Amino acid sequence: MSEHVHHERPAIRDGEGRRVPLFRWFFAPLRLIYKVWFALMFWASLLVLYLPFKILLGRERRYRTAFRLKRAWAFFLQWAALLPQRVTWKGHLPAPPYVVVSNHSSYLDIVHMFNLVPDYFLMMGKYELQRWPLFRIFFKRMDIAVNRGSRVEAAKAFRRAAAAIDRGACVVLFPEGTIPLTVPRMKHFKDGALRLAVEKQVPIVPVTFLNHWRLFGDPEDLLSRGHPGVAHAIVHPAVETKGLSEADVVVLRHRLFDLIEATLLEHEAG
Repeated sequence: MSEHVHHERPAIRDGEGRRVPLFRWFFAPLRLIYKVWFALMFWASLLVLYLPFKILLGRERRYRTAFRLKRAWAFFLQWAALLPQRVTWKGHLPAPPYVVVSNHSSYLDIVHMFNLVPDYFLMMGKYELQRWPLFRIFFKRMDIAVNRGSRVEAAKAFRRAAAAIDRGACVVLFPEGTIPLTVPRMKHFKDGALRLAVEKQVPIVPVTFLNHWRLFGDPEDLLSRGHPGVAHAIVHPAVETKGLSEADVVVLRHRLFDLIEATLLEHEAG
């Protein structure tokens, strides 16, 4: 499938291009209040849980207990931040291990991924998350930080993920690599997640987060979006990789991108 053919579909509209400038400034005080509230709930609860997390993450055998605590924390955050999740299941989750991929339009994606996936998983995230105070404890111990600026370090990260799958853990990552400036329009998917799934012959579960970008924008940009609301997610049927090889990765990448993008376009049209 050529790149030209792949991009002959309608483009998802840039989120910033949809905003009415007057409303952007008129509602700025309310967005600021909401973001301060979200930050307070996030950091205060993490501070309370930091010691339990530190103890649990001190030994690998306790990681699954730490995961359950992270799920409880995510459940608290969705209600404390007035952002409950509603999931449409178009397919069932396969038996672990499997790889979950989704579009990445907000930091809310991370919170709700823990509300969405009940099976023990490791989160793969950008290397910069190791610089976040308190939160970095997860990516220094249990979860996997990917340094995409170094091929050697990125390869090490994916070897860790492969070893985790061998131990029966699932892996969650965002194949765009980062949150695009043009959300909800997606960036091209990177191959790492797909190569990992094909190498290990485990299913891939595609997820579309429909409106996270509307609910919570860049927390450092006070004029970006931020307000309570129901977060909608769609879980698509798992894509099998058994019998696939590295030669199939490009077609697989287009297939998953098209599936998630088509769902966003359908939501936009509706």
